[in-house]
Amino acid sequence: MKISNRSSSPRRRRTSAAVALGAVLALTATACGDDGSGAGGDKGAEGSGKGKIVFWDNNGGVRTDVWKTIIADFEKANPDIDVEYVGIASTEYQSKVDTAIQGGGLPDVGGVGAAMLAGFAAQNALDPLDDRLAKSSLNGKLNEDMVESLKAAGGDDGTLYSVPTSANNGVLYYRTDLFDKAGLKEPTSWDAFFEAAQKLTDKGKNQFGYTIRGGAGSIAQALDAMYGQSGITSFWDSSGKKTTLNDPKNVEALEKYAGLYKKVTPAADLNNDFTKMVAQWDSGTIGMLNHNLGSYQDHVKAFGTDRFRGIPQPVGSTGKRVQVSNPVDGLGLFKSSKNKEAAWKFIEFATSHEQNSKFNESAGQVPANNDAAKDAWISEAEPTKLAAEALTDGSTTIVQLPYYLPDWNTVSKADNEPNFQKVLLGKMSAKDFLDGMADELNAAQAEWDEQKG
Repeated sequence: MKISNRSSSPRRRRTSAAVALGAVLALTATACGDDGSGAGGDKGAEGSGKGKIVFWDNNGGVRTDVWKTIIADFEKANPDIDVEYVGIASTEYQSKVDTAIQGGGLPDVGGVGAAMLAGFAAQNALDPLDDRLAKSSLNGKLNEDMVESLKAAGGDDGTLYSVPTSANNGVLYYRTDLFDKAGLKEPTSWDAFFEAAQKLTDKGKNQFGYTIRGGAGSIAQALDAMYGQSGITSFWDSSGKKTTLNDPKNVEALEKYAGLYKKVTPAADLNNDFTKMVAQWDSGTIGMLNHNLGSYQDHVKAFGTDRFRGIPQPVGSTGKRVQVSNPVDGLGLFKSSKNKEAAWKFIEFATSHEQNSKFNESAGQVPANNDAAKDAWISEAEPTKLAAEALTDGSTTIVQLPYYLPDWNTVSKADNEPNFQKVLLGKMSAKDFLDGMADELNAAQAEWDEQKG
């Protein structure tokens, strides 16, 4: 996998604790380690390596069953440690952690993916893990690209604040039965994708060629389609100060992509988040869906394995595949934990060969543990197998999104998802949308550069 970063000097971690917090939600009172009083900046303690620890799952509900199985295995192997599981919906997770950082009640261990890592690290809430990993049986066993992605997302000094569990690569799912009936070739190029979207649409029969994500999470999917078509391979220009987001090639690509709405997609797509989009695709006669590996099992339940395929994103006019980075997920050790020794044992166990394989087979994602990535189920889950190959065979260039900016989540979600809906509705031009988002990101980058001195 080729990762394209901006061409400026290495970034140092922002030390200011002042970051924009998400909407504050009421926090469920949960004991943390010994006394549940942990807050950001609290140094915590190593503890006895026994007793209770609290684990917050950042995708509660979706991953609850597999985590409970892993926890049961861990407690069997470590009878002196009890793990309290708290499942939190992915849409609520960041605000709950931010609230706990300010007011206390952080867990010992929590899911910490690349997209939210910078904000937590900037608030001094996470324990550095480099020394622990170096002394661990995991050392040398984890996918180096995933480790480096999390180091880059954490800040400029290259500190590791989260141990990777998985990569959730973008996938183009398509209905093989509908393609065969229409005499269409596999949509391996963007030209073929647009042709198929048009030919598979018959509004009179409520048949559509594609479902576009217009609700929560829409920006990342739009950027993937945009950079994939334009072939631009870096998020920043050569100066490292201005984003390529509003490059004319990207503007043209977004115009073409957003132009699909209501012409070859259902009108309901305007407000669809991933759950509604996936459910709509699984229940109807829509030709194609862009999502990630996480929804593979849903599609198997809906269609079996012989009526759809999940393939890597299409290639552009140059024959090269360009994708934006999907956040690597991981497990972080919160600095306020009063039982860090036990908490680290849990992280080690969860990312070991057997358990990491178990987690990713359930999730349909690419394992972070190199031994787990060689297990037989990878070959049986075709989208995961193809995604893993695309990320390692040199065919794919990754445009690394600026997860290190504490403002990234706000800019790419709350600030601009409503504007993207305006683009879909024709109430805002693609150029104005991208210019506005670029201005925000250029300002955030300038602030970041100023902070690091």
